Amino acid sequence: MSAHRRTLVRLARPVYLELLAGVAAGVINVIWVARLGGDAVAAVAVATNVENLLLGVVLVAGSGTTVLVARARGADDPAAVRAAIRGGAALGALLVPPVAVGGYLLREPLAALLLGGQDHPAHALATAYFAVSLPGTAVFFAVNVLDGILKGAGDTRTPMRLAFLANGLILVLDPLLIQAYGVRGAALATVTGRAVALAVGLLVLRRNPLVRAARAVRPAERTAAALRRTVGTGLPMGVDFAVRMAGALALVSVVARLGVTEIAAYGIATKAMYVATMAFYAVRQAAAIHSAHLLGSAQGAGRGPAQELGHAPRPDAGRDERRAVGRQALLLGGVLGAGAAVLLFLGAGPVMRIFGAEPEVAEAGALFLRCLGPHLLLTGGFIALAGVFEGTGGSPYLARITIAGVLVQLPLAHGLSGLGLPGICLAMALATAAQCAGLGFLYRRTLGAAQERPGRADSSHAHRPPAEADGRCG
Repeated sequence: MSAHRRTLVRLARPVYLELLAGVAAGVINVIWVARLGGDAVAAVAVATNVENLLLGVVLVAGSGTTVLVARARGADDPAAVRAAIRGGAALGALLVPPVAVGGYLLREPLAALLLGGQDHPAHALATAYFAVSLPGTAVFFAVNVLDGILKGAGDTRTPMRLAFLANGLILVLDPLLIQAYGVRGAALATVTGRAVALAVGLLVLRRNPLVRAARAVRPAERTAAALRRTVGTGLPMGVDFAVRMAGALALVSVVARLGVTEIAAYGIATKAMYVATMAFYAVRQAAAIHSAHLLGSAQGAGRGPAQELGHAPRPDAGRDERRAVGRQALLLGGVLGAGAAVLLFLGAGPVMRIFGAEPEVAEAGALFLRCLGPHLLLTGGFIALAGVFEGTGGSPYLARITIAGVLVQLPLAHGLSGLGLPGICLAMALATAAQCAGLGFLYRRTLGAAQERPGRADSSHAHRPPAEADGRCG
């Protein structure tokens, strides 16, 4: 097995387990809330959608911090590590007041907006949930920044363990607090579990060797500059996530026109699909961490003895390594996508029955899962390879590709919806194929450029920093 592949697998496995723990806790949370009735389930479902959107906001801080810490670690630059940590923490702190305080003050109109009016039966319950969950975003944001620092330091196991701790506590507290406080108790359980995990995580962070070394030096830049750098690095990743979420919600509206059976089948089947796609995102995070570390190493080498002796560093140093990471990430994503396609094709029926679907819904959902193969194969490769560009400065172009893919997918889904759920699958696959074509073009113009035009690479980037050269397109 390639050394890069081993590194990707080592980093990705804990990330996948971390994501699975969150999904499992969410499902069990809904099961407990369901005992309070349909209105309670609706209230929690609305609140969960809001949290998914807020995740796109905090990803700007968390993902940006991960990439910048990984680059500084690769360059063996403790001052840059400290600056990256301060920038991420400052951005997280800046995001909290408008969301936590503003959300609490506007909890009633927010619930009315999402539920279609204050006369909705779930309005009071959603307002009660928001009264706890929105102030609790302070903890949610802090945990995400903490995870970003640890992952940038090359430690994906600690965030996994913290996720197990938080979600384990939520599962224990859910029945107790829901029984005592109703829907509000579900929010209290979530915030409490995360708060305990945050406290433990901060203790672990203080003992991290990379962080301890960074605390002993002055930061490489002022906090304001570090904050701007974090925003510039993480904003495209947050936009990418938000666009994907918006596209998924819009696609639901297209499927809903097919009928009650189809929307129910689609809702259940996509839950099974997400178990697979989480593996793709785990590889994506691993590829971003590893490629950012390699980029930092190349930049650090450029400031080393060769420069002191008067030899100009090669701007494309390390690019071959990152191209190799891209190949391994693409291979892993493709294998995972193919494996998921086969498993869902063979197990479509049992999967739908596990979720307790009625016969008509189970049949429609099984057909959808069996048609997902091309989409899963393409998505696995696309998402995994995208991590290399996240780590090396290509996130703005990834966000544009994602936006273009969503804009292609929605009209295709509308036009092909006459074929039923198989038509929706076809639209998803065609849109992903368009995204893959865009990513392939980006690959050739950036990471592939050094191999295709070795003579021109040095002249075209001779006075440009490596991070900028890798982030440009064209």
